Amino acid sequence: MEKKIEVLATTRVQYTNDLYKVVDSLNRTLKKQDLMFGLALDEKEKDKAIFTIYRT
Repeated sequence: MEKKIEVLATTRVQYTNDLYKVVDSLNRTLKKQDLMFGLALDEKEKDKAIFTIYRT
């Protein structure tokens, strides 16, 4: 049986150097609740990041 990853929410935020630490902490803390968090730089605006919440 294939397990799908569902996108729950996506938002654009101001990028800061320590933002990845928040995402890492969320992933470590909430993985047992089947939640996963992602962070990617916006390709069009390099000072923005795309924060995504997934259900695994």
